[in-house]
Amino acid sequence: MLPRNAVQFRLEANPARVLARTRQGLLELPALWLRERCQDAQHLDPLTRQRLFDPHRLPEDLTLIDARDAGGDRARLSFSDGYCGEYDLSRLAGELDLEDGLPQAIPWRSDLPLEAVRVDGRDLDSDEVRLKALTTFLTYGLVILHDLPTDPECILTVARRFGHVRETNFGRYFEVYSRPNSNDLAYRPVRLGAHTDNPYREPVPGIQLLHCLVNETSGGWSTLVDSLCVAGVMRQEDPQGFELLASTPVRFRFIDADEELIERRPIVDRDMTGRMTGVHYSPRLDDLPLLDAGATRRFHRARRRLSELFADPRFELRFPLKAGELMMFHNSRVLHGRTAYDPSEGHRHLQGCYIDLDGPRSLYRTLTRKLARRAG
Repeated sequence: MLPRNAVQFRLEANPARVLARTRQGLLELPALWLRERCQDAQHLDPLTRQRLFDPHRLPEDLTLIDARDAGGDRARLSFSDGYCGEYDLSRLAGELDLEDGLPQAIPWRSDLPLEAVRVDGRDLDSDEVRLKALTTFLTYGLVILHDLPTDPECILTVARRFGHVRETNFGRYFEVYSRPNSNDLAYRPVRLGAHTDNPYREPVPGIQLLHCLVNETSGGWSTLVDSLCVAGVMRQEDPQGFELLASTPVRFRFIDADEELIERRPIVDRDMTGRMTGVHYSPRLDDLPLLDAGATRRFHRARRRLSELFADPRFELRFPLKAGELMMFHNSRVLHGRTAYDPSEGHRHLQGCYIDLDGPRSLYRTLTRKLARRAG
């Protein structure tokens, strides 16, 4: 079997065809698909890689009339509209990569060693350290940075090393400590079950950072669960229930004196290729959808089983986040929570903020290219 992301190309002359072998099998690249991706400077700006022509106006009956080897990974292709150009086929390989050049996600359970996701946070200006942190995050949906300062707003400095801070009604960052009559249960000392933050927003925050400034209590341990792993179990146990959770919109709502945020989306989140990427899950904020009686029971049964799995010790990481440690996690893939704590034991103070997913994904690709050029 080919290694992940590896693509092998083959040219055929009669009829003219370009074939690509991927892990998914052998496929013929359509003439329109190839013509749109012409690479010469007359049609593609070499700096921005943006097109200088409108491919939407190409004839729908366009055909490939000749395909010749031009040496190395290059091919000279001729089309029925009169265009003939040279192609670097290796540049097409990335478009056949479902991961878009990112590390493959690895689902995990409670036996994931914390050391596997811990990265020294003292040198985040180093490209190598940041790439290590990004690789860990993109693989596991989680990275824990240790030995950070405990200065207020240090979290913003760290967030900007990976992306752009997303401001919400909670501000650029939010303070997590016990205070009565707060507008969210996160600011009370109660236990919080596994959940997604802010499923009532559009879009949902992609990444959450939580930085521990001080924790003098014996409770308040952080809990994390990988929804990809849990969903794999759920899909095997009850594929129809899983599909119901992936296709039925649920209403999520947040309300206080100044805000009322409402959004509807399925609990199970899938990308445009149909792959599950995470969940929108928060029993504090969701409403059972209005279905007929039978569908309501089936939906509730699936949702209840998902809840049981999220609380199952087989899947839950549980650990104390110590002063100077920061965990950055994919907000919909890795559900987070905490155990209850007693504020009379001492002070517990975390700061949190959000960044979008596209920042770390883009940074991973650019750092990978940069370090490869430096090494080569």
